[in-house]
Formats: sequence, C-alpha cells, structure tokens
Amino acid sequence: MTVYARTCGSGGLLVKLETAMQEKRSADIPVRESKPKRGSENPRSFPGAGQGAEGDSGEARGMRDSVPDGWSKVEFDNFTTLQRGKDLTKAEFRQETVPVAGSNGVIGYHDTAIAKARGITVGRSGSAGKVTVYEEDFWPHNTSLYVRDFHVNDPYFAGFLLGSLNLARFKTGASVPTLDRNSFKTLPLLVPALPKQKKIAHILSTVQRAIEAQQRVIQTTTKLKKALMHKLFTKGLRGEPQKQTEIGPVPESWEIKTVGDYCDILNGFAFKSEDYVSTGGIPNFPVVNISWDGTISMDDCKFLPESFAESHKQYLVNEGDFMFVVVGATRGKLAQIPASILPALMNQNMWRIVPMREGIDRDYLFHHLRRSVVSLLQQDDDQARGFFKKSDFRDIPLAIPSLQEQIEIRTALETIETKLGQHAAKAAQLKDLFRTLLHELKTAKTRVHELEITA
Repeated sequence: MTVYARTCGSGGLLVKLETAMQEKRSADIPVRESKPKRGSENPRSFPGAGQGAEGDSGEARGMRDSVPDGWSKVEFDNFTTLQRGKDLTKAEFRQETVPVAGSNGVIGYHDTAIAKARGITVGRSGSAGKVTVYEEDFWPHNTSLYVRDFHVNDPYFAGFLLGSLNLARFKTGASVPTLDRNSFKTLPLLVPALPKQKKIAHILSTVQRAIEAQQRVIQTTTKLKKALMHKLFTKGLRGEPQKQTEIGPVPESWEIKTVGDYCDILNGFAFKSEDYVSTGGIPNFPVVNISWDGTISMDDCKFLPESFAESHKQYLVNEGDFMFVVVGATRGKLAQIPASILPALMNQNMWRIVPMREGIDRDYLFHHLRRSVVSLLQQDDDQARGFFKKSDFRDIPLAIPSLQEQIEIRTALETIETKLGQHAAKAAQLKDLFRTLLHELKTAKTRVHELEITA
C-alpha cells in the first residue's frame, strides 16, 4: 500500500520532530497496527485516541477556548459525512482486485467498486470505530461506514482526526454492539484550513511510516530468532552429526535429560485480600503481570507487609528464578525474575522453577523452556482441566549440550534479543512522539510553523 508514498526525507525530519517535541510527551493516544491485505498494497489503520473513556477530540477545548487563526469549529457531519456500506455475502466475493472493506480492514475481494479512492472506512459493527484508509477504489461492506463526502478536507488529515476521536464510545447494543453515525454527526470539531491539514498529515504520516518500519524490522528479527533457535537446538554449534531422539534430531554428543533432573518446582501462595497494604511493602504480582515475551510488568502490582518477608519467606523469589503460569487461559507463560523487582513474593496459580543442579546454564535453560516446553504446554487443549501437573512438567525432556556450548548458544540468542530490544525501544519512542504530535497538532496547542521543519 502506498498511502504515504510521498518523498519527504523522513530521517532528518524525524530528528527535528523529536527535538522540537521532546518536552511535550504527555498525551496517551495508542497507535493501532495496520492490517495487511493480499497483493502489494495495503490499507492503513489510522492511529488515534484509541480506547480511552472520551479521548481528546478537540471538541471540548475548541468549544471552551477561542478559535485559533486559520481554524474553524464544525460539526462532524460537515467535516466528513459517513454512509453505511452495502452488504455483500461471501458467496458474492470474487477472485478479483477490488478490496471489500469490513470493519477491521479487507475481508475479501470483488470485481466492482462502489466507493472511490482516496477513501476512509469506520468500523460499524465488530471492530466498531476502527478507522482505515484506502488508496484504491473499494467496496465498503455493511459492517463499516465510509466517508461519502470529505467536504474539501484532506483525507489523510481526516483519517488521523477520525482515528483520534474514539468513535467506539458511541456504539450501542448488548449482543452486537453497533456504531450509529447519527449519534455523533453533530459532534463539534476544531479543524484547520486545508493547507494546515496537509502539513499536519505530512508530519504525522512521516512518524507513522517510521513506526511501521521499526515494526517490520521487529517482525523480521523475530522470525530470524525463531529460525536461529531451531537451528541451535537441533544442530548445535559444533557441526557434529545428529541423532534421533524423542524430541527430534539433536547433535550426537548431547544428552536428553528432563526438567526434573535439573530443577526444583515450588508452589506460590494464596494471599488473602485483607493481607495487602495500600502503600509500601513487598511486591506481589499476579499472573497477569507475566507477559508472553518473558518479562514481568510491575503495573498495578499489589503489595504485602514487610513482615511477610519473614513469615512467608518460602515464597520469596530470587533473581534468575523462573515464574511459570500453571492455571487458566494464560497458562504456559514463563518469565525470568530480574533483580530490579526484588524483594517480591510469589502468588498462587504459578510455579517457581529453580535450577539447582550443576551442568546447566540458567539462561540456556530459560531459552530451552520457552522454545520447547512452553510451546508444548500451550498446545494442551484440555480446557476442562485448565492446569498442569508437576509430574508431567518434571518429565518434559531437555536437550543438553556441554556447559560451554550452552553458554555459546544463549550468548548467540542474547545478541539477537538485544537487537530486538533496541528496535522495540525505538518503536516505543516513535509511538510516544506520535502521541504527542497528534495531540498537540490537532488541538492547535502546537502550530505547524512552530516546529520549524522542512520536508
């Protein structure tokens, strides 16, 4: 998709934007990822205010304050007029090139377009409120609304502004929540003149392209890591012949052991609600704080009295221990305890896996568990049981090379993980820049000319 195909020297522009906005990173407007479609072109989701309670659409500020020079107050329907899409059954889809635009992006193809490019859809049911732009003629499905009239406004700017309004807050209905365009057609908006719209869209699209570039690098690097892990855990680093084992081919010199050969597995504790304290104390994180990427978040963490460090010391976790979720829909999540969260007490519904034997490198074991054990356990479809047995876990096989080769393997994996972390940090930085720019520019708190940038 070439929604933002204009050449703009984005590298230098991004540096200038980051410098200009470094003290204005206050908005909380998450970026939504685009959904790819078949072929060489893709529609784009327009990031915006996301799922917030009301979002800062500019209407409240615009109604309270004086209107800046070159801006005007308009109702939503006079900025972009929406119309419901037209139904098309799957039986009527065609193996052609016209995208059928559903609430969440492209849902199929047809041979006839009923909406012209450049066009925008807003999810009506399903992904209600999601904003997507199309650079080619398309068929808007009845699960979406589409812009019938832009009223001489810039479509790119319209996409960003509509994406920031959190239109999902206007959906109604219990069983199938649906977006009713009549409920927000009089929503007041603060809108700049067309030249400023184009400049704002240019700035925001530059940052969005940079975010998408980082996300592509992350996706590619993640695939490379997966391929590298497969190669390392099946062929090793010594170029030796392979042998067949119960877990597949491994180098001849490697041994097949079990989790129980190397690790102790300890239970958590079911602390009572009255045990928790409002301030201070020792962190106690539930299973929701453990992420699939192997990290532990301290957001909304609960705390227990300092005295519990002694009275419940058997539930204290140590740096390098593994936390494994054993119950519920997220069972199989695995994280390694960092020193930064200590001291901390372990909750119920998880195990503490403690490598205790010689001949095993902790970090190698962690990578092995994430690749082999976690993927295996996540395939468990016994929804009725919904938990794992220690006996089953202890018997899970492990492929163990020499200690030196273990260290070399985990070092290779850590190198690629470092690169992933760098790209993730850059993507987060760009998303933060985008949030601030979107908030500042669309509310006229920062004017385009104040950024002093040239394409």
